[in-house]
Amino acid sequence: MPTILVVDDKDSMRNMLTETLVEEGHRVDSATNGRRALELASNKSYDLVLTDLKMPDLSGLEVLSGIKDIDADTSVILMTAYGTIEDAVSAMKNGAYDFITKPFDTDHLCVLINRALENRRLVAENSLLREELFSGHGFADIVGKSKGIQEICGLIQKVAKSDASVLLQGESGTGKELFARAIHSVSNRKDRPYITINCAAIPGELLENELFGSEKGAFTGANVRKMGKFEIADTGTIFLDEIGDLDITLQAKLLRVLQQKTFERLGGTKQIEVDVRVIAASNNDLQELIAAKKFREDLFYRLSVFPIAIPPLRERPDDIEVLVEHFVHKYCVDLKKQPKSVSKQALALLQKYHWPGNVRELENTIERAIILSEGKKITPDHLAIRLKRADEIQLRDGAGLKEIGAHAQMKAEKGTIIRVLKEARGNKRQTARILKIDYTTLFDKIKKYNIEKEMHGE
Repeated sequence: MPTILVVDDKDSMRNMLTETLVEEGHRVDSATNGRRALELASNKSYDLVLTDLKMPDLSGLEVLSGIKDIDADTSVILMTAYGTIEDAVSAMKNGAYDFITKPFDTDHLCVLINRALENRRLVAENSLLREELFSGHGFADIVGKSKGIQEICGLIQKVAKSDASVLLQGESGTGKELFARAIHSVSNRKDRPYITINCAAIPGELLENELFGSEKGAFTGANVRKMGKFEIADTGTIFLDEIGDLDITLQAKLLRVLQQKTFERLGGTKQIEVDVRVIAASNNDLQELIAAKKFREDLFYRLSVFPIAIPPLRERPDDIEVLVEHFVHKYCVDLKKQPKSVSKQALALLQKYHWPGNVRELENTIERAIILSEGKKITPDHLAIRLKRADEIQLRDGAGLKEIGAHAQMKAEKGTIIRVLKEARGNKRQTARILKIDYTTLFDKIKKYNIEKEMHGE
């Protein structure tokens, strides 16, 4: 049974609407003003809010805005005796389902309300169907609307049906394993084994045993024959995460598997044939490892038949809001917490943060916020992040020459501007002439590096 909130400061109108909607079979709550309405909506979910436009404390448009902040899916219909085209346009722009002018026929209002509730139901069903569709195609956990993510999903669908080796490259935390699993899920091998092994998590002397298995007596403690991951993955897919950390001696054996589809167990002489699709991933620049003689060039070309580069989260800010919504829902369910939403201030902070740990860091941040938050809103106080000033920015692990150069340039520019400003006793125009740059350029750099605050000890 749908739940409706009626908001009107006039007792006669509020009571009439409440009685009418109850007779129509709806659960109805009422509020005498906008503030009370938002209090009720903060503690209870409503399918629809019917609110007057002109009220003494908060207007109907302010109620609309507040309701959408609490639950964007709640339908809102506004009523007014002073209806104008401007009011209607403003209401619709701010997310109202519709707008009705007093006096109105209650039958017409009921038709409008039923239409709004039906629209809400259809939106929910479409969302569920879309989720089931993506789940069936291996994309259930890939969340993103940015051009980069959509392009990657298109590439995955194209390469999945083949047996080509795929190399996923991207920073730590970008979700390489999710993309690997998606490739397997839409491939012709989807009903066969999917085996994952992290080449960086297992010591080199044990990794060969994990990958290729061993015969009884192959080494001390080998009391039984052990099947390796490649043997277990036969006819399926094996995902080799952090392939750049694979020992150089094991790289030769892996190359042989890719070329000949055969290998020998440790301590064995029998050739074991396997039909395995290989997906590899690395957060290292394999070309740099090749130049340093730490990675075989021939193995690189065998693995990267179809390379896919996954962009870091800071390069796809369009995905942050949808990822936040996804993780909030996920951890509210996992942690058995009441449904929560993220305040505008918290979302703005999340969108401005640079996310060195990428999607994994965002997920951990949201999980922590869900644990800390007692109410229905996640605020900046629940987020364990802080925006860094330009002078505080540190280089991330594995930064390339371009990033190192940009960082060094920033430090040098800031130091020089501060020195010349002091020599010119704060005269910016004189400083610009000495530095041979435009005054506006100098002003922009002073603002970018927070130089005035630092010089005045703020």
